[in-house]
Amino acid sequence: MINKLYGTSLSLLTDLYQLTMAYGYWKAGKSEQEAVFNLYFRKHPFQGGFTISCGLSSVIDYLAEYRFSEADLEYIGSLTGSDGGKLFDAGFLEYLRSLELQCNIDAIPEGTVVFPNEPLLRIRGPILQCQLLETPLLNLINFQSLIATKAARMRLVAKDDALLEFGLRRAQGPDGGVTASRAAYIGGFDATSNVLAGKLYEIPVKGTHAHSWVMSFDSELEAFETYAEHMPNNVTLLVDTYDTLNGVRHAIAAGKKLREKGHDLGGIRLDSGDLAYLSIEARKMLDEAGFEKTSIVASNDLDEYIMDSLKIQGAKINVWGIGTKLVTAYDQPALGGVFKLAAIRTEAGEWDYKLKLSEQAIKVSTPGIQQVRRFKDSKGFVSDMIFNLETPVTGKATMVDPYDFTKNRSFEESASYEDLLVPIFDSGKLIYKLPSVHETRARVQEQLSGFYKGITRFVNPHTYPVGLEKGLFDLKTDLILKLRAGNEA
Repeated sequence: MINKLYGTSLSLLTDLYQLTMAYGYWKAGKSEQEAVFNLYFRKHPFQGGFTISCGLSSVIDYLAEYRFSEADLEYIGSLTGSDGGKLFDAGFLEYLRSLELQCNIDAIPEGTVVFPNEPLLRIRGPILQCQLLETPLLNLINFQSLIATKAARMRLVAKDDALLEFGLRRAQGPDGGVTASRAAYIGGFDATSNVLAGKLYEIPVKGTHAHSWVMSFDSELEAFETYAEHMPNNVTLLVDTYDTLNGVRHAIAAGKKLREKGHDLGGIRLDSGDLAYLSIEARKMLDEAGFEKTSIVASNDLDEYIMDSLKIQGAKINVWGIGTKLVTAYDQPALGGVFKLAAIRTEAGEWDYKLKLSEQAIKVSTPGIQQVRRFKDSKGFVSDMIFNLETPVTGKATMVDPYDFTKNRSFEESASYEDLLVPIFDSGKLIYKLPSVHETRARVQEQLSGFYKGITRFVNPHTYPVGLEKGLFDLKTDLILKLRAGNEA
């Protein structure tokens, strides 16, 4: 869908340094050297205890159409260096013109609950091609995973209440709006006001009228009655244009006329004021008038914390319209995913494992061709272990905390588990059957139900155990020691 949205080649959706490194690989004769990169994030967003993987569908769409158009090549060829000379020579442009992706890509399916340092995608292939994919893959995965996680947190608070995404007008541009609508639906929302997203992704669309409709009439009652007359099967009335509780009275009056014609008042919407008090009073008024099934919709810069507070206060809201603080991930606008080289094939055919050092332990990358094994018991998921596919786990498996080697856990060979990364592309060919957006949405709730509830709380969430298989932990430790010794020398 991403290519349809823009109707143009997106191969230049990248940073210049990806192209300059690709050029360097090509000039140095390294362009076809096999390499492995892992895409992962280091910390959960929103100070939470879980993250929802999202964006794989867009990755597939992007890669399926990956090629450099003549317009792309003309632009690249026009770029100049600091001396005013051409940045890339004609031979490199010809290389790009005939480039076809040959990478193997494995990924954790969308809608899976994931944790820091676990590879969401593993990219293996010619190093030049892998390098070109870094920026676009991070762009597609980071934002959608962020929004899906925010939506899932709101679904946890809402429980069985309806959640409507109203964020398009406040989103970061058209793509931010459409992408956020999809990710919010996957995270647990029921519908969107975004009509384009509804068309592209088969998401239910919802919406009625704004304050301007009411203001365009001589009276609020006339506005409500006129709307109900012309849209009798879609009547949720916004009641706070002038005086909220008086607006509820007018909505009830319009609802009674609506019933005379065989329809009903679907809902009223509160968009300002003390939402707890107003919803309680509105519920009383509606029930007394015989509108027990009429919903009370609330909006007005809501997030999961405000929703939780309103529920504690006994608010009678059963439909939540969320916009700005969802689609912009208001309290944390970026996930912080990274893309790191983990192995490169030598001329002798052996893997040379790679690792990025840092003064900060959290920024030290992990080498290896990584897979994530999720162990479970009769109660649900218990631990995730990252291991190197080149040294398969046999017999009892021991997992070590990457930040504290004194913490470890062993699993018997008979332990139940699932390996999370699955093949998506084989030598550039798509081999994965992508689930529907509705199936992916259901997967999120199924996944969350399998974890200890402590990971979903907002304050001091439980830390789910994720570690390195003992052999991979030792490999990483040895590499760190060798690199530090080499730097000191």
